Amino acid sequence: MDNRSEVREFLTTRRARITPDQVGLPTVGARRVPGLRRSEVASIAGLSMEYYARLERGQIGGASSGVLEALARALQLDETERAHLHDLARAADGIPTSGRARRRTTGRSAPRLSLQWALEAVTDGVAFVRDPRQDLVALNALGRAFYSPVIGDGGRVPNLARFQFLDPAARDFYPDWDLFAEMCVGVMRAEAGRDPHDRGLQDLVGELSTRSDVFRRLWAAHDVRTHGSGTKRFCHPVVGELSLAYEELAVTAEPGLVLLVYTAEPGSPSAERLRLLASWSAPAAVTQDDVAAPDAR
Repeated sequence: MDNRSEVREFLTTRRARITPDQVGLPTVGARRVPGLRRSEVASIAGLSMEYYARLERGQIGGASSGVLEALARALQLDETERAHLHDLARAADGIPTSGRARRRTTGRSAPRLSLQWALEAVTDGVAFVRDPRQDLVALNALGRAFYSPVIGDGGRVPNLARFQFLDPAARDFYPDWDLFAEMCVGVMRAEAGRDPHDRGLQDLVGELSTRSDVFRRLWAAHDVRTHGSGTKRFCHPVVGELSLAYEELAVTAEPGLVLLVYTAEPGSPSAERLRLLASWSAPAAVTQDDVAAPDAR
């Protein structure tokens, strides 16, 4: 991905969303563009107009951390956006993503046994490992049952972004499809800022941009986000609606990979449905009545 273009579009879209009222500036005269003017951002950040204009043209290489922090404050960036700005600056300077360099792989490889064992040790929740390209690289038993609509009949590596934007079944699986779409693209945007030379991610973005109008529109917005923690709703074809809390953890042994665990509130209908899903995925055969959603009984 072209770093200068990424920087230019990110700064332009962040500037466009801030009104003069938000920064205590009077609204005087007609404005040709939404949001703040370049000169106003430069003034708030304590930068010369010429220097800020150069930054917004994508020439961010060599910018100090002090300049980046001043810019982040002026544009009212949140923590994820602030980290993204620093990642873009590091990329412009030819420095890999913060922390250790990521391990490059030429193709799909089996997850480490110890990592798979750790996933399988999670028996009451959905546990899986995702890479920066949204590939599901490892899952526990309940995770395989839970993501059966994504995994399908096999073939290529299950990919959450392809499922989200290219598979009609995603709109049934994700009741809050629009929110999930924004989250998916925001996470991918952040990953692209950390590693703009990831060819696999570039290819995926190109494929989705060609095949999905929604993805193309969301990608152009340059919004970034991280998962962290929260609650999501799902509608599984076997057990019905689930409301699950999630936690995201970095896999420090393999930078770029993250481990996510979805769990249900103890004693809730969703917890009961997860148990039913676990029984459905167990090696022993069960009948359709055994896995019917609780409300159907």
